[in-house]
Amino acid sequence: MSIGVLDINDSNLQLWHEGITVQSPGYVLFQEKEYRFGLPARAAARLQPRDINTRYWWQLSTETLQPALGPARHTGDLAHAHLKQLHHEAKSPSEVLLAVSGSMQREQLALLLGIVQQCPFDAVGLINRSVALASLYSGERILHLEIQLHQAVISELTKQDHQIELQRTTPLPGCGLLQLQERMVELIAAAFVRQTRFDPRRKADSEQQLYDALPAALQTLQNASETNLEVNGYQARISAHGLQAAGKQLFDSVRETVGVLRPDDQIIADPLAALLPGLTATFERIAVLQPDDVRRALQAHQAQLVQREQALSFVTALPCLDAEVVSSDAANKGPPVTPSAAQPPAQASTTEPTHVLYRHRAQPLMETGTTLEGGCDIYRGNKGWQLRDSVTPAIVNGATYHSGQILACGDTINTGQDDTDAALLIEVVV
Repeated sequence: MSIGVLDINDSNLQLWHEGITVQSPGYVLFQEKEYRFGLPARAAARLQPRDINTRYWWQLSTETLQPALGPARHTGDLAHAHLKQLHHEAKSPSEVLLAVSGSMQREQLALLLGIVQQCPFDAVGLINRSVALASLYSGERILHLEIQLHQAVISELTKQDHQIELQRTTPLPGCGLLQLQERMVELIAAAFVRQTRFDPRRKADSEQQLYDALPAALQTLQNASETNLEVNGYQARISAHGLQAAGKQLFDSVRETVGVLRPDDQIIADPLAALLPGLTATFERIAVLQPDDVRRALQAHQAQLVQREQALSFVTALPCLDAEVVSSDAANKGPPVTPSAAQPPAQASTTEPTHVLYRHRAQPLMETGTTLEGGCDIYRGNKGWQLRDSVTPAIVNGATYHSGQILACGDTINTGQDDTDAALLIEVVV
């Protein structure tokens, strides 16, 4: 059985297991004598605010829950119920690697591990999520911008001797996802009043519609300067420029925290941060993370993260993955080359595959990951289909696979000792 990977960030908890991805923001709704977590709870946040809690991960503790929410005694009970639901929806992995924020206090980490002991799975690793993400990037100093529900967080990491290590974690109060959404909703509601004389915030149902429509509108504004947003039959024209004021406090806090950027510094930002208009224009040297980067990093480091026979330690330093590739190239090829400069073997085709043929069975390729025997994982990156690191180096078309190499139809992949038992990438035409 494969090990599940759980990324605990309350703006969007994610659990990956055997090709399944479960996403669930840290909202809980108590309705009809039961708890509902994630998207169903978020969809009722403006309609039933007294029956909603969004602070149980941020304020994880055993203190009496105030105000009360159903039978839960404290926020730890709510976190426990949320973890059990995630585990069930991910087809019940028996073992899980945990990635958590550096903003989680020591007492909260101890409580989290105690909660996990009461869950139907074993925690076999505990890693700082910023360290895991930073191991995917180059740069002597890496600054990770993390967006949680009630605060933003800047984690500063430094590289030394091919290892990335956490230096400090700084919370940015008032810059969480909920506050950012509130400021954008205020600006959008004002635009509705100006353009239509309709105030979507006057009633709970129309206000909920506005919150529900916001993510899609922000996605559209990533590639357009303006978009129409409809609530209750009314339409308002919203511009990216008009929403930039919503991020001013966050932008100012980030500038103050990171200081003057040096040429070899790199900022990496959670995907949710990238939806905020003006972020990439304000910070030129910023890279936006992919939604599954935590999974990719933890699977690459899995061999050294798994701790089965001992008490879990909180990992705050990891080898840089790019450094590992360079070391491997130096040992096997002679002169060192960087992953970006490595020349991949000649490919049989430039056509994108749709399936992998293995032992006479064609399996559809899943963008989040398709696992072959031997631990080889095919996933879709920014530029096409690629392989994730496995315990045994993958052989593609008879040569060692290089990180970042794009796969195409006709490529053969082998992760075992028998060269005749290889997987073949193919295109299935319907």
